[in-house]
Amino acid sequence: MLKKEIIYRNPLVNLGYEHEDILSNGGLGAVLAHAGVGKTALLVQVALNMMIREKSVLHLSLQDAVKKVDLWYHELFHNIAANFSEAEIQEYWDKIQPYRFIMTFRVESFNVATMEERLTDLMQQNIFKPHTVIIDGIKFDEAGRGQLVLLKELAKKYAMRIWFTVHAHRHESPAENGLPVSFLHVADLFDVIVQLEAKGDEVYIKSLKGKPSGTKPHTLLLDPATMLIKDSQVGS
Repeated sequence: MLKKEIIYRNPLVNLGYEHEDILSNGGLGAVLAHAGVGKTALLVQVALNMMIREKSVLHLSLQDAVKKVDLWYHELFHNIAANFSEAEIQEYWDKIQPYRFIMTFRVESFNVATMEERLTDLMQQNIFKPHTVIIDGIKFDEAGRGQLVLLKELAKKYAMRIWFTVHAHRHESPAENGLPVSFLHVADLFDVIVQLEAKGDEVYIKSLKGKPSGTKPHTLLLDPATMLIKDSQVGS
């Protein structure tokens, strides 16, 4: 059954997190990687998992148009459902569509006040109330703490959780804890931090923060051909 296939592919639960949502109300999560490694693909799969469980996702992009973001969802959904008939794929795609809303901003014009204004417009008109928000494209080395503090307060206010993509520069050596130096000034605001690391032809997915202590080490891989998550027996 297609629904079971997508739920099974929840890309982060197998890293040792305690529940399917990974983040609790008011929580912030980050996916760190160099450009082109798969940050957006990973979070789209998190979103698809939420949608199939009938939990609404607001995807907020600061770098891509609505059409391009929608294409990410279409392609990854079809890759997941490759073994099912076109009729089944279309049926489930139509079923989960109401649980996703795409919103775009220009990087230079994005601010939390404007985001909240647009969000409350959607909620007050009973158009959309997000369970999870994905923000793709904030430049953390330029943003400072203030914006992140406000976003964390916003998540708590509306009982949401927010995921971010975080661009790690290739020329930047990581700190001792594995985090990019340019991210250290806001790292404490995040409840969960996941890293994508390319090694040869493989992309490894590792937990850097938020996994319960004592959890058995586990590593997942991102298939560079399909951008889907696959399991691995390689220890982290």
